[in-house]
Amino acid sequence: MEKAYTPQIIGFLCNWCSYTGADLAGVSRLQIPSSIRVIRLMCSGRIDPLFVTKAIFKGSDGVMMMGCHPGDCHYQKGNYYTRRRYKTIKTVLEVLHLDAERIVLSWVSASEGVKYARVTKEFSNKITGLGPNPLKKEIFL
Repeated sequence: MEKAYTPQIIGFLCNWCSYTGADLAGVSRLQIPSSIRVIRLMCSGRIDPLFVTKAIFKGSDGVMMMGCHPGDCHYQKGNYYTRRRYKTIKTVLEVLHLDAERIVLSWVSASEGVKYARVTKEFSNKITGLGPNPLKKEIFL
């Protein structure tokens, strides 16, 4: 009997908004997929494109990038950098013929625990529909 497929998703969350929103979702006992592994950064602007591409190349099924809403960044412009990098990462993945749908960018504030739970569920369901990362097979052979 085969095990049910559970995606491995990496979430890069800014400390001030998204991580606090995730904490609110947990305290509110909202259902959050267990497949998401959170990495807390002080600002979403600190998400290096190499972090995301390395996660995909190492076999992660999906990557979530979350930060403060544009204009609300505690470091003034960090989320604008994130938005630019996100578009660049998607382009790079498309050029490499990888599924660019495996990454997502979302803005979640500290008071949006419900939104955090919704976004994570939707992304987890989407990744489950896409199936395992094709690079995972090549890595673990």
